[in-house]
Amino acid sequence: MRFYTYQHKFYCGIDLHARSMYVCIINQDGEILVHRNLPTRPDRFLKIIEPYRDDLVVAVECMFTWYWLADLCAQHRITFVLGHALYMKAIHGGKSKNDRIDSHKIGTLLRGGMIPVAYVYPQKMRSTRDLLRRRMHLMRKRAELLSHIQNTNSQYNLPEIGKKIAYKSNRVGVAERFPDPSVQKSVEVDLMLIDTYDALLTDLELFIVRTAKGHDANVFYRLRSVHGIGKILALVILYEIHDINRFPRVQDFVSYCRLVKCARESAGKRHGSSGKKIGNAHLKWAFSEAAVLFLRNNPDGQKYLQKLERKHGKGKALTILAHRLARAVYFMLKRKTTFDMKTFLDQ
Repeated sequence: MRFYTYQHKFYCGIDLHARSMYVCIINQDGEILVHRNLPTRPDRFLKIIEPYRDDLVVAVECMFTWYWLADLCAQHRITFVLGHALYMKAIHGGKSKNDRIDSHKIGTLLRGGMIPVAYVYPQKMRSTRDLLRRRMHLMRKRAELLSHIQNTNSQYNLPEIGKKIAYKSNRVGVAERFPDPSVQKSVEVDLMLIDTYDALLTDLELFIVRTAKGHDANVFYRLRSVHGIGKILALVILYEIHDINRFPRVQDFVSYCRLVKCARESAGKRHGSSGKKIGNAHLKWAFSEAAVLFLRNNPDGQKYLQKLERKHGKGKALTILAHRLARAVYFMLKRKTTFDMKTFLDQ
C-alpha cells in the first residue's frame, strides 16, 4: 500500500458521482474552508477552487467517474490524487456515512498523508485500454452462450456434440439435435447471437490491432516473443501495464497481477489469506490465459508443467506457471530483452 505524503497549503477531498460531487477543501490546520455539493460541471469546480489554486491537491476515490476530473486537473496543472477504493474503504469506515462526511474524510486523509494511491492512467492510452476491456466482456458473453448450448445438451442427456462449436463450421445442425421445438428455438437464438458476436469481435480486433501497436511497438513485439502470447493478449498486457517502471520490484508487479496470496497474521498466528480482489483483474486473466496457451504445441513447456505438478500438485501447477510467466515478462520489459525459453525452463 502506497500513500500520498506530499504537503500542500490546501487539500480538496471530493465524493464524486455521475451527476453530483461533494467538495470539501481544508487547510493545513484542518479548518474547513469549503464544504458544498456541486453538479459535475468543470466550470463550477474551477470556480469554487479558484481562491486556493496556489498550492492545492485534489483527491477522489477510484470509481468509474474519475476520468474527466483527472483530465481537467492535468489541463490546469492541479495536482490530482486517485485513492485506491478498497484500501480507502477500510481506512475511513465509520458509523455514519453520507457525501458530506465522505468528502471531509477524503480531505482529512489527504492532509494526513493517509490516502492510499491508485495509478492515474494516462489519457492518450485510456480509451484503447477500455476498448480492450470491452472486447474481453464480449468474449465472455460469447463463451456463456457456447456453455449454455453444451449444458442444454447435457440437460437432455443427448450424445456429446463431439466438435468444438466455437468454430462456425462445426455449428451446422446443432439446433436440430434437440427434438423439443422450444429447446430447438432456444439453441437457435444462442447460435444467432454467437454469429453476431463473431462478426463484432472480428471487426473490433482488426481495429484494435491496426491502431493500438503504435503506442509502444517495441514492448508489443517483446511480449509476442513469449510462446502462446498472440496479438490481442500482448496488447491486453501492454495496455494494462502501461509503464513497467511504476513497479519498483517484481513482487509488486505479480501482486498487482493478483498472482500471489497475501497472508493474514496476528500475534504470530496465520488466519488464512486476504486481498484476493486487490489488483488488476485483467492482468490476472491475461497471465492465466497465457499459461494455458504457453503449453500448446510446446513439449518443453508441457514437461515443465509436469515438473511443477510433481512438486506442487495439479491444482497449483498452472497458477505457478502463470506467476512465473508474469515474472518473466517483468524482467523482459525491465531489461528490454525478448523471451528466452531456456532461461525460463531452468528456473
